[in-house]
Amino acid sequence: MTRAATAPALTDPYRTALDGVVHVADLRAAGMSNHALAARCRPSGPWQRILPGIVLLSNAAPTRRQRVRAALLYTGPDAVLSGTDAMRAHGLAPPESAEVLVLIPSSRRQVSRPYLTVERTTRLPPPVRRAGLPVAPLPRAIADAARHERDSDRLAALVLAPVEAGACTIAELRVEVNNGNQRGTAAVRALLAGREHEVVPVTHGLAKRVLRQAPLPPPRWQVELHARDGAVLGVADAWWPEPGLAWSLGTQQSPLANDDRTASALAELGITVLHTDPAHLRTDPDTVIAELAAAFTYATTNPHR
Repeated sequence: MTRAATAPALTDPYRTALDGVVHVADLRAAGMSNHALAARCRPSGPWQRILPGIVLLSNAAPTRRQRVRAALLYTGPDAVLSGTDAMRAHGLAPPESAEVLVLIPSSRRQVSRPYLTVERTTRLPPPVRRAGLPVAPLPRAIADAARHERDSDRLAALVLAPVEAGACTIAELRVEVNNGNQRGTAAVRALLAGREHEVVPVTHGLAKRVLRQAPLPPPRWQVELHARDGAVLGVADAWWPEPGLAWSLGTQQSPLANDDRTASALAELGITVLHTDPAHLRTDPDTVIAELAAAFTYATTNPHR
């Protein structure tokens, strides 16, 4: 009877482990003895201890995802993933970091471990679920990653690339930096200073965010359009060459003018132009998407010459 009751313990971990990572307490609850666990986690065994109290059900080198999962199991159910791993879960591609950054309530006393930075905070953000993980909202994840970055080029990529991709705004990042832990923020503040008026990257970032929801192929950005005699008609913020669709947000030094003369020259070339107020990218994205789709459909019936 005893043997029959404990037999399922060997298969339970494989069925319940997330990403091949399991807590020792769960193994013991499933009926595995300390001796059996120690045997499986020997250097020559099939498993390994990846963090104190956390087992990887493989003897291969852990993947980044397994390290992240182990970090969250180790830090407990109220822990929140932040930094570059949270940015990646939000769909971005930040520079690689050796450390996994996890936030825990300030009342806890858990310590950092190799590859894992545990940060206690009085501002634990409500987690959002991304890629099956509890992660910090994107502005917080970026600010936390930036505070730990010492290389200026990597810092610029961490902070500005998400803005240019339309994932967040300079204003959102500034609010997060101002309200959060001030340690390590001097370089971040200097990077953000005076960028409120950099309209093109911010507007293009919002436009790219909207386009990810639109049924259109990716455009080319900031394309100069010419009349038949070579004269410059202006710069399209976004350009779809095959149907001949130009999207003007008015951000360029030489934007496509919304006047009869320019419209006539563009129409002669079979170019369809959609003018959009940049404010609508944030306040009414659904309408912008509908207008883009309609303009694209019209452009395909109006041959570009």
